[in-house]
Amino acid sequence: MDKLTQVDGKAIPFGAKNVDTDIIIPAKWLKTITREGLGKGAFETLREDPDNIFDTPENQGAPILLAGDNFGCGSSREHAAWALGDLGIRAVIAPSYSDIFSGNAVKNGILPVVLPQEAVDRLMAVARGGDPIHIDLEAQTVTTEFQDRFTFEIDPFRKHCLMGGLDEVSLTLESSEAIDSFESRRAAAQGWISAGTNI
Repeated sequence: MDKLTQVDGKAIPFGAKNVDTDIIIPAKWLKTITREGLGKGAFETLREDPDNIFDTPENQGAPILLAGDNFGCGSSREHAAWALGDLGIRAVIAPSYSDIFSGNAVKNGILPVVLPQEAVDRLMAVARGGDPIHIDLEAQTVTTEFQDRFTFEIDPFRKHCLMGGLDEVSLTLESSEAIDSFESRRAAAQGWISAGTNI
């Protein structure tokens, strides 16, 4: 997964509350085991409206999604994070998230920023004006060209994973020396275990 330290660009002023994972990616898209192409299914039912906010020319390629309270509620499908990532979203800003969605987002390189509703409302106004938003993960700030500055909290471990581009496999590999050392000691002390794996 790519490292994430900053996200700059336009934001999609979506703002809807209680958006569940079935709205983010309908169930018919869950048959795939690959992440590629899921962006086409992201918010599919909403995008049936030709005037939807996701397909307007000014929002094409926007890396930030502004959402309402309780974003990502519903079923725990990881495809929701996959779909957002394939759509090009690197950060979501909302007042709150489902815990499972928030965890899935981080594991897939998407930063879930939690800000008060008043701050989200202000950012919605900025986004509607077509102006960019800047997110600095290291400083834990969201800023605009209009001197807006909002700070956010994030779990230090999640921050470490995002800034290092570390998924669960990468995190395990960070400890490869310790794992190799343990395996060597185990093989020396209990060689019969390793020998049994070759039968």
